[in-house]
Amino acid sequence: MKLEEIAAPLKDPGRLVGIHFFNPVAQLPLVEVVRGDATREEEIGKACAFVTAINKLPLIVKSCPGFLVNRVLAPYMMEAVRLYQEGQPREKIDQAALKFGMPMGPMELMDMVGLDICNKVGEELSLAPEGEGSQDNVLASLVKQGKLGKKTGRGFYQWEDGKPKREPMDFSDTELTRLGEKLMAPLLAEAARAEAEGVVADADHVDAGVIFGTGFAPFRGGPLHYAKTKNAAADKEAA
Repeated sequence: MKLEEIAAPLKDPGRLVGIHFFNPVAQLPLVEVVRGDATREEEIGKACAFVTAINKLPLIVKSCPGFLVNRVLAPYMMEAVRLYQEGQPREKIDQAALKFGMPMGPMELMDMVGLDICNKVGEELSLAPEGEGSQDNVLASLVKQGKLGKKTGRGFYQWEDGKPKREPMDFSDTELTRLGEKLMAPLLAEAARAEAEGVVADADHVDAGVIFGTGFAPFRGGPLHYAKTKNAAADKEAA
C-alpha cells in the first residue's frame, strides 16, 4: 500500500512519513525515510533525526512500489530465479554473485528472507518469471509446497543447523564472471530508472542506498558508478 493511501483518511496527511528498515536490522545501516505526496518537510527532518539518533543512515525516498532498495533488488533476485529455472545450478548462481562482490548469493538470500515474501514482491512488481506451460514458476511452486527457505528448513537449499547444504561444485572464473554480469544487468537497469524517476535526490544517493541497503559490492562504487565505468571502458575498447 502506498503512503498516500494510508494518509488519505488522516486529519493531517502531512504528518505521515514512512520509515523502512532492512533485515537483518542489526547489520544493515540504511533506513529509507519515505516521503508521500503530502508529507511536510519538517516531518521528513524529524524522521531523519530519529534515524540518525539510533545510529542508522537515513535515505529520503519517494513513495513508490519498492521504494529504492527493494525496487532495485527485486529484478536481481527474479533474474536469479529465471536462471535457476533455465537449469543453472543454485551454487553457480550464488558463486557468481560472490565473485562479483556481493556479500551473499541471491539464492541463499531469498531463502533467508523467505520465499513467500520474495514471491509476493515479484508478483506485486510484475517481475516474477514465467512458468513452463501452465505450471507455476519454480519460486511460486516452492511456496505452494510450503518450502519457504530457512524458516521451514527447505527452500532453494536444504537448511541444516542454520546453514544451507550445498553440493560441491567448481566453476571457471570466466563462467562465473559472465553469469555475474547477467545477474547484475536487471539491477543496473532498474537503478538507472529509479534515478531517472527521481526516487532519490541524485545518482550518488542511488549508489549509496544500494550499497548500504543491499551490500552491493562497495569497491565497485554502486550500480550507477559501475555501469558508467563499464560503459566507458567498452567505448574505449571499441575505439
